[in-house]
Amino acid sequence: MSSRGPDPAPPGEEQETAEELLERVRGMVPAAAAAARAAGGFPGRWKAIAAKLDALPACLSDLSSHPCFARNSLCRELLQSVAATLADAAELAARCREPPADGKLRAQSAVDALSGRLDLGLRDCALLVKTGVLSDAAGPSPPPEEAPDVRELLARLQIGHAEARGRAVDALLDALRRDERGVLAALGRASVAALVQLLTASAPAVREKAATAVCQVAGSGAASEALLVSEGVLPPLVRLAESGSAVGREKAAATLHRLSASPDVARAVVGHGGAGPLVEICRTGDSVSQPAAAGALRNLSAVPEVRQALADEGVVRVMVGLLDRGAVVAGATKEHAAECLQNLTSGSDGLRRAVVSEGGLRSLLLYLDGPVPKEPAVGALRNLVGAVSPDSLVALGVLPRLVHVLKIGSVGAQQAAAAAVCRISSSAEMKRAVGEHGCVAPLVRMLEAKSNGAREVAAQALAALASCPANAREMKKDDKCVPSLVQLLDPSPANTAKKYAIACLLTLSGTKRCRKVMVSHGAIGYLKKLSDMDVAGAKKLHERLERGSLRSMFSR
Repeated sequence: MSSRGPDPAPPGEEQETAEELLERVRGMVPAAAAAARAAGGFPGRWKAIAAKLDALPACLSDLSSHPCFARNSLCRELLQSVAATLADAAELAARCREPPADGKLRAQSAVDALSGRLDLGLRDCALLVKTGVLSDAAGPSPPPEEAPDVRELLARLQIGHAEARGRAVDALLDALRRDERGVLAALGRASVAALVQLLTASAPAVREKAATAVCQVAGSGAASEALLVSEGVLPPLVRLAESGSAVGREKAAATLHRLSASPDVARAVVGHGGAGPLVEICRTGDSVSQPAAAGALRNLSAVPEVRQALADEGVVRVMVGLLDRGAVVAGATKEHAAECLQNLTSGSDGLRRAVVSEGGLRSLLLYLDGPVPKEPAVGALRNLVGAVSPDSLVALGVLPRLVHVLKIGSVGAQQAAAAAVCRISSSAEMKRAVGEHGCVAPLVRMLEAKSNGAREVAAQALAALASCPANAREMKKDDKCVPSLVQLLDPSPANTAKKYAIACLLTLSGTKRCRKVMVSHGAIGYLKKLSDMDVAGAKKLHERLERGSLRSMFSR
């Protein structure tokens, strides 16, 4: 199509049928081709233009033979544009028979522009015929008072010069605002491919609009996400995130956030160099782009093999910085940052040391002081406690924070806190310190949690702490401790807490009162079955309780 759009129609053109317009365009081709062959100067360029003009009749025949030709407005617009181009070709060729009056470079530029317009016309003609755009856009027209036909809007994304396709994106965004579900349902591969191409348009405004539309497409479901990725959306998104306008970076980050939930896409984002731009947006972005970039980095960090690449781009320092920035940073951004640190520290001693050296442990502890401790932050703390000396853990105030989480945190946060207690309770001194800070009582309450994982890790933590006499005394004083542990002797395969319950009960069974409570709550019956299953410690605890029962019977 013409880069300047079709010229004003000659008298009577508005009344021309599509067939009449086609015949007029066909009649213009021979004269334009002859003029191109007779043009002076730039012989190679004019020869190429003549060849393109010679190819035009066959394209026009293919177009006119399409069943939707006569009733499609796109065909009429294309023919009008080709007519304008042919008129310009004949005029320019006639001027070029003489030495150019306005300079050789300007004449050469005009010839090149004409060649590009012919290329575009031939391409659009072939696209209308071969790709199904013509059929897609040829459905029944909507009533005048309704929005433009969605299929035609999507078709316009694929044809014409960049400015025309930019206007098509404007219309598409307007249609999305009115009927997002309907528009997204009508999207096909060709439309998505056209949007992806517009992400690299020369005009920044067109890139921004295309990025906005792509972001909405990415949020419409897994099928649309897969289509975008298959059409090569990642490289232009990464470039937008790196060097686009503020709006472009924001939309690129939001789209990468949505797409990178897939591990395969996350790997591809890193492979295309996306980690660095996302880290930079987290460092310098605003309240809209930062959460999206932090969320994308959280998704990337969930893939073990790319974690070191993220660290090389400085992700650790930036995530710690987001946690440190108080109310300036949105809550979602901080939660993404905490989860990113949790992922990074889940399997690498080197990355754990890096987070600690950047002050990450202190930042996580301050973040946990909020009224609702976030599970990712507790998970990151759990991963880091083994990378710090016991004295440092006490000095930093880790233990009061763990008690805080055990008392008021979500089930997941409590579970992570109990796991942290298990990891730090490796020495008699730390076990005593944990108990003195009040961890035992909330761990006992966790034994009654609905989650099997929470019950298991609570039993594990109590088993570790019970070897400290002060902690064992506290457990014995708690009326719920022994009965809850006995209930965890259930031999069901789904109960994964039984081995820790046995270990803890063995430690507590040294007193007659505790043994009596165990027996009264049915421990012997459970232990018989567990002994038959060869569960560690079950036989020993069973024998101890039975001996105590026999002594009690004879003493009576």
